[in-house]
Amino acid sequence: MTTKPSKGPSDQIDKINPKYQWNSEEPSVLVFDVNETLINFESMNALFERIYGDKHVMREWLGHLIMYSMTLTLSGLYVDYYSLGQGLLQMIGSIKGVNIRPEDHEEIKTAMMTMPAHSDVVEGLKHLKKLGYRMVTLTNSPPNPSGKSPLEQAGLAGYFERQFSIETVRSYKPSQGVYHMVAQELDVQPSSCCMVAAHVWDTIGAQSAGFSAALITRPGNAPLPTPGLPQPNFVAKDLIHLAKILPSVKGV
Repeated sequence: MTTKPSKGPSDQIDKINPKYQWNSEEPSVLVFDVNETLINFESMNALFERIYGDKHVMREWLGHLIMYSMTLTLSGLYVDYYSLGQGLLQMIGSIKGVNIRPEDHEEIKTAMMTMPAHSDVVEGLKHLKKLGYRMVTLTNSPPNPSGKSPLEQAGLAGYFERQFSIETVRSYKPSQGVYHMVAQELDVQPSSCCMVAAHVWDTIGAQSAGFSAALITRPGNAPLPTPGLPQPNFVAKDLIHLAKILPSVKGV
């Protein structure tokens, strides 16, 4: 049996049943995820290559980071994202029989705070700004009271009105309360907000809270075509593509 190759994000969105695209209201606020949507986790490949002898362990670690952040929230517990990342570095080391040194713990935290932006992000944000959207970020990373945020480190902070962190409510995405916090702080209805994220678990969480959603199909990410689950209202390969398919805000 042969499989017809996908033509890309536009082909994927054509296959989505509109009845599952929850909240069809045109948004006026774009709420951006930061990690992997705007900044590039692949920049840490060299670190994992040095520690484990295999750069692909980065994706294994990231999968654990996402899973255990959700585990903490479902369990009513909280530790910050960087501390969790450090602990998971140690856990994977134990599994693989690799000694993790104290300096490795510090290096992973620094790496998590200093990832560069994806190559399309600056141009894409400029185009989206011209369309008239209010733009904010919502991240699992905590604030950095003693220095720059990951967004500032990547040179992107100036494009956004506000930077929100789940640290405020001490619950990780996709907990509904995180998305409600953003809408309440901005004094807008959830239906006015569109979550822009590279992960389906984030778009599903946002849509369950009343947002619309735009899925950015960074490598390794695609829509989850399961009937009954909310599907993204927009699917784009990067932010430049997203700016081409989003409508202008009314009145702009």
